Amino acid sequence: MRASAPIRCKARLLRPATPKAATWTFIVLPPAASAQLPTRSMVTVDGTLAGQPFQATLAPDGAGSHWFKVEKKLREAAGVAVGDSVELALSPVAEEPEPAVPADVRKALAGHPSAHAQWKTLTAVQRRDWIHWITSGKKAETQVKRLATACDMLGSGKRRACCFDRSGMYSKGNMSAPESADAS
Repeated sequence: MRASAPIRCKARLLRPATPKAATWTFIVLPPAASAQLPTRSMVTVDGTLAGQPFQATLAPDGAGSHWFKVEKKLREAAGVAVGDSVELALSPVAEEPEPAVPADVRKALAGHPSAHAQWKTLTAVQRRDWIHWITSGKKAETQVKRLATACDMLGSGKRRACCFDRSGMYSKGNMSAPESADAS
Protein backbone atom coordinates (compact mmCIF):
# COMPACT_ATOMS: atom_id res chain seq x y z
CA MET A 1 0.00 0.00 0.00
CA ARG A 2 1.48 3.33 -1.05
CA ALA A 3 0.28 6.62 0.41
CA SER A 4 -1.26 8.89 -2.22
CA ALA A 5 0.80 11.84 -0.99
CA PRO A 6 3.97 11.82 1.09
CA ILE A 7 3.57 12.12 4.85
CA ARG A 8 5.15 15.44 5.78
CA CYS A 9 6.33 16.41 9.23
CA LYS A 10 9.11 17.97 11.27
CA ALA A 11 11.07 16.00 13.84
CA ARG A 12 14.14 16.55 16.01
CA LEU A 13 17.42 14.80 15.32
CA LEU A 14 18.41 13.01 18.55
CA ARG A 15 21.49 11.27 19.97
CA PRO A 16 21.06 8.18 22.15
CA ALA A 17 21.79 8.46 25.88
CA THR A 18 23.78 5.22 25.85
CA PRO A 19 26.49 4.53 25.20
CA LYS A 20 27.74 7.91 26.42
CA ALA A 21 30.13 8.29 23.45
CA ALA A 22 27.50 7.39 20.83
CA THR A 23 27.91 9.36 17.62
CA TRP A 24 24.92 7.96 15.72
CA THR A 25 21.58 9.74 15.63
CA PHE A 26 17.90 8.90 15.33
CA ILE A 27 14.48 10.44 14.79
CA VAL A 28 11.17 9.58 16.44
CA LEU A 29 8.25 10.52 14.21
CA PRO A 30 5.51 12.72 15.62
CA PRO A 31 2.51 10.51 16.49
CA ALA A 32 0.30 12.23 13.89
CA ALA A 33 2.77 11.38 11.12
CA SER A 34 3.18 7.81 12.34
CA ALA A 35 -0.60 7.36 12.42
CA GLN A 36 -0.67 7.90 8.64
CA LEU A 37 1.56 4.86 8.00
CA PRO A 38 -0.17 1.66 6.88
CA THR A 39 0.94 -0.39 9.91
CA ARG A 40 1.96 -0.06 13.58
CA SER A 41 4.79 -2.53 12.94
CA MET A 42 8.03 -2.09 10.99
CA VAL A 43 7.52 -0.39 7.64
CA THR A 44 10.00 0.63 4.96
CA VAL A 45 9.72 4.11 3.51
CA ASP A 46 11.29 6.17 0.77
CA GLY A 47 11.75 9.69 1.97
CA THR A 48 13.65 12.90 2.20
CA LEU A 49 15.32 14.38 5.26
CA ALA A 50 15.99 18.10 4.83
CA GLY A 51 15.66 17.49 1.09
CA GLN A 52 18.11 14.55 0.96
CA PRO A 53 16.67 11.22 -0.30
CA PHE A 54 16.89 8.05 1.79
CA GLN A 55 15.22 4.69 2.36
CA ALA A 56 14.79 3.30 5.86
CA THR A 57 12.82 0.70 7.74
CA LEU A 58 10.97 2.48 10.52
CA ALA A 59 10.60 0.52 13.74
CA PRO A 60 7.80 0.83 16.30
CA ASP A 61 8.83 2.90 19.31
CA GLY A 62 6.60 1.00 21.74
CA ALA A 63 4.53 4.13 22.38
CA GLY A 64 2.42 4.18 19.22
CA SER A 65 4.87 5.90 16.89
CA HIS A 66 7.92 4.91 14.79
CA TRP A 67 11.63 5.72 14.86
CA PHE A 68 14.66 5.24 12.62
CA LYS A 69 18.41 5.56 12.75
CA VAL A 70 19.85 8.41 10.67
CA GLU A 71 23.08 7.35 9.02
CA LYS A 72 26.07 9.72 9.25
CA LYS A 73 26.27 10.04 5.46
CA LEU A 74 22.63 11.22 5.27
CA ARG A 75 23.05 13.60 8.23
CA GLU A 76 26.14 15.16 6.64
CA ALA A 77 24.53 15.44 3.18
CA ALA A 78 21.52 17.17 4.76
CA GLY A 79 23.76 19.50 6.76
CA VAL A 80 21.94 18.82 10.02
CA ALA A 81 23.16 18.27 13.56
CA VAL A 82 21.85 16.80 16.81
CA GLY A 83 19.02 18.93 18.17
CA ASP A 84 18.00 20.34 14.78
CA SER A 85 14.36 20.15 13.76
CA VAL A 86 14.32 18.59 10.28
CA GLU A 87 11.72 18.43 7.51
CA LEU A 88 10.69 14.89 6.55
CA ALA A 89 8.63 13.56 3.66
CA LEU A 90 7.88 9.82 3.83
CA SER A 91 6.06 7.34 1.57
CA PRO A 92 5.70 3.63 2.34
CA VAL A 93 7.40 1.52 -0.34
CA ALA A 94 5.19 -0.48 -2.70
CA GLU A 95 6.98 -3.72 -1.77
CA GLU A 96 9.00 -4.41 1.38
CA PRO A 97 12.66 -5.23 0.59
CA GLU A 98 14.26 -8.54 1.50
CA PRO A 99 15.86 -8.38 4.95
CA ALA A 100 19.55 -9.03 5.53
CA VAL A 101 19.79 -12.56 6.94
CA PRO A 102 22.43 -12.89 9.68
CA ALA A 103 25.08 -15.56 9.09
CA ASP A 104 23.97 -17.67 12.08
CA VAL A 105 20.39 -17.73 10.78
CA ARG A 106 21.55 -18.73 7.29
CA LYS A 107 23.71 -21.50 8.77
CA ALA A 108 20.92 -22.82 11.00
CA LEU A 109 18.45 -22.87 8.09
CA ALA A 110 20.97 -24.66 5.88
CA GLY A 111 21.25 -27.37 8.55
CA HIS A 112 17.47 -27.78 8.85
CA PRO A 113 16.06 -28.65 5.38
CA SER A 114 12.36 -28.48 6.29
CA ALA A 115 12.83 -25.10 8.01
CA HIS A 116 14.78 -23.84 5.00
CA ALA A 117 12.04 -25.01 2.63
CA GLN A 118 9.42 -23.17 4.67
CA TRP A 119 11.65 -20.05 4.90
CA LYS A 120 11.75 -19.85 1.10
CA THR A 121 7.92 -19.65 0.99
CA LEU A 122 7.68 -16.69 3.41
CA THR A 123 7.14 -13.06 2.44
CA ALA A 124 9.88 -10.51 3.07
CA VAL A 125 7.87 -9.12 6.01
CA GLN A 126 7.50 -12.58 7.57
CA ARG A 127 11.25 -13.24 7.19
CA ARG A 128 12.02 -9.81 8.72
CA ASP A 129 9.76 -10.62 11.69
CA TRP A 130 11.46 -13.98 12.27
CA ILE A 131 14.91 -12.36 12.10
CA HIS A 132 13.86 -9.61 14.49
CA TRP A 133 12.34 -12.08 16.96
CA ILE A 134 15.50 -14.23 16.90
CA THR A 135 17.98 -11.36 17.20
CA SER A 136 16.04 -9.19 19.66
CA GLY A 137 16.89 -11.40 22.63
CA LYS A 138 19.16 -9.41 24.91
CA LYS A 139 21.36 -12.36 25.89
CA ALA A 140 23.34 -14.47 23.42
CA GLU A 141 21.90 -17.67 24.92
CA THR A 142 18.36 -16.35 24.37
CA GLN A 143 19.15 -15.71 20.72
CA VAL A 144 20.60 -19.22 20.34
CA LYS A 145 17.46 -20.74 21.92
CA ARG A 146 15.21 -18.62 19.71
CA LEU A 147 17.11 -19.67 16.60
CA ALA A 148 16.65 -23.36 17.46
CA THR A 149 12.98 -22.76 18.27
CA ALA A 150 12.51 -20.85 15.02
CA CYS A 151 13.96 -23.72 13.00
CA ASP A 152 11.67 -26.19 14.78
CA MET A 153 8.60 -23.99 14.26
CA LEU A 154 9.44 -23.30 10.61
CA GLY A 155 10.17 -26.99 10.06
CA SER A 156 6.71 -27.85 11.37
CA GLY A 157 5.08 -25.44 8.92
CA LYS A 158 4.66 -22.25 10.97
CA ARG A 159 4.76 -19.02 8.97
CA ARG A 160 4.87 -16.45 11.79
CA ALA A 161 6.94 -16.15 14.94
CA CYS A 162 4.85 -17.11 17.97
CA CYS A 163 3.73 -14.40 20.35
CA PHE A 164 5.62 -11.68 18.48
CA ASP A 165 4.22 -8.20 19.16
CA ARG A 166 4.88 -6.43 15.84
CA SER A 167 3.77 -3.04 17.23
CA GLY A 168 6.07 -2.99 20.25
CA MET A 169 3.13 -1.75 22.35
CA TYR A 170 2.89 -4.81 24.60
CA SER A 171 6.50 -5.98 24.81
CA LYS A 172 8.38 -2.75 25.26
CA GLY A 173 11.71 -4.54 25.72
CA ASN A 174 11.40 -6.00 22.23
CA MET A 175 10.91 -2.77 20.31
CA SER A 176 11.41 0.77 21.47
CA ALA A 177 13.21 3.90 20.41
CA PRO A 178 16.50 4.59 22.15
CA GLU A 179 16.37 6.97 25.09
CA SER A 180 17.51 10.41 23.95
CA ALA A 181 20.63 11.95 25.51
CA ASP A 182 18.63 15.17 25.75
CA ALA A 183 15.41 14.01 27.40
CA SER A 184 13.95 17.54 27.30
